Amino acid sequence: MRGRDLTVVKLGGSHAFAPHLADWVEAIARFQGRIVVVPGGGPFADAVRAAQPKIGFDDDAAHRMALLAMEQYGCALASLNPRLALAESRAAIDRALAAGRVPIWLPTRMVLAATEIPWSWDVTSDSLAAWLAGTLHAARLLLVKHVAAGAVGVQDLVARGLLDPAFPRLLVASGVPAFLLGPADHVTLADNLGYGPAAADRRVFVA
Repeated sequence: MRGRDLTVVKLGGSHAFAPHLADWVEAIARFQGRIVVVPGGGPFADAVRAAQPKIGFDDDAAHRMALLAMEQYGCALASLNPRLALAESRAAIDRALAAGRVPIWLPTRMVLAATEIPWSWDVTSDSLAAWLAGTLHAARLLLVKHVAAGAVGVQDLVARGLLDPAFPRLLVASGVPAFLLGPADHVTLADNLGYGPAAADRRVFVA
């Protein structure tokens, strides 16, 4: 299922140790076949950031390692609910959706093949989620953060460190509207997906 029926949800790695993580996983799993999840890097990416100055590896190595950090978190998420399935390619994503499951994107294979994505810490899982949403022609991108906000500007979020510097460009290129959700918004996920009686207006930017 793609196009207007598909939603990409970026589930931040900062939620990895939060008590509401299980609630988010359950809420997402209820919309199997209609959601693709982009995992953040969370504590796994933090380990890469901490190790880089101590070991001295370059940004190319850090880029690959950060992608693997997302995959580690993705593996953890997929193990929490049988309706979630790991997917490393567009074909695998399509198969999971067609089977009525929720693909958890493993980004390394697709991202390393995308020459338009810089190898830099300026690109985090938020930007990669925007890129994937555009690649899949999704209807919307939902960014699950540790903050709840009303209608806000994307540049303000970058300035506050809530989005990475590459996000505005990649979101515009995607052509997909993005919405910012807070940690408790799993209870209104149906609204944010457009299936509930009152769609929430937490627009970050409209491409």
